[in-house]
Amino acid sequence: MSSPSKAEFSVPHFKASDYGTFFLAGGLSATLSHGAMTPIDVVKTRIQIDPAYKRLGIVTGTRYVIANEGPRALLTGFGPTAVGYLAQGGAKFAGYEFWKVQLTKLAGDQETAIQYRTAIYLTASSIGEFFADILLTPLEATRIRLVSERGCANGLVGGFTRLAREGGVGQLYAGLLPIICKQIPYAIGQFTVNEWCHEVAQRSMTDEQKRTMGTVARLGVNLGSGIIAGFAAAVLSHPADTLLSQINKGHGPSGSMVYRLTTLAKEAGFRGLFAGLGPRMIMTAGLVSSQFLMYDAIKQALHAPKGLEIHKE
Repeated sequence: MSSPSKAEFSVPHFKASDYGTFFLAGGLSATLSHGAMTPIDVVKTRIQIDPAYKRLGIVTGTRYVIANEGPRALLTGFGPTAVGYLAQGGAKFAGYEFWKVQLTKLAGDQETAIQYRTAIYLTASSIGEFFADILLTPLEATRIRLVSERGCANGLVGGFTRLAREGGVGQLYAGLLPIICKQIPYAIGQFTVNEWCHEVAQRSMTDEQKRTMGTVARLGVNLGSGIIAGFAAAVLSHPADTLLSQINKGHGPSGSMVYRLTTLAKEAGFRGLFAGLGPRMIMTAGLVSSQFLMYDAIKQALHAPKGLEIHKE
């Protein structure tokens, strides 16, 4: 007698308009959160690449910037940050939703999908982030150039034009490999850890608690999951974030990107690669948690469908 077949896993069938809504919600949440964090990012980048800031923290670094350059310096790079993460955030969130559905269908049944849910999260976030990084890289290069080289240009258009004129496409995409090395671990921490935190929270509640959970409790779970995911994203991606800042500053030897990254990593050492991690953990926890909160709120406001959940009960 043949063994009973596994139950078919029913997955949502999202339309193109649904993915368009996911893109809009992800883009808005990313650009709003990253734009708000611009002052912290300015100080973090200075700590990574400027010897004058090497021993400073987020508070003392902020005071140093204001004292030497004025308060407006804390908004350096706001333009490329807002535009870059509008495109990147949209592609990342919509891509994650898309590939999670496709990989779940590929699993074939509910039991297999749940068994390999971590692999699904890892793969979906990695693929979605890869394509998002192609959109982000030239704008991130412009942002870092504006932050690290005072007075190099007036805003987004001027900085982007100067980079394109001086180095062409090669200069604009010089940071593609390190940004992929940075952003894919970031996305893995952001989405995978967030999924696991939500699953742990749900498994700790009874069916009655799930049914009666109010807005405040739901907000607490979402916020806590986002903060933990943000810490994970910061730690996983910080070494590559440091190298990306160095590459866009023009540091390191000539040669292939792999050789330059390897050399810079050796020169920096373990402590150097994690310089500025404290400020970035604070920044990333705020970024990730606020992004998830805004992403869900915008989707609800636009009457978008819920994303696929494959948590283990």
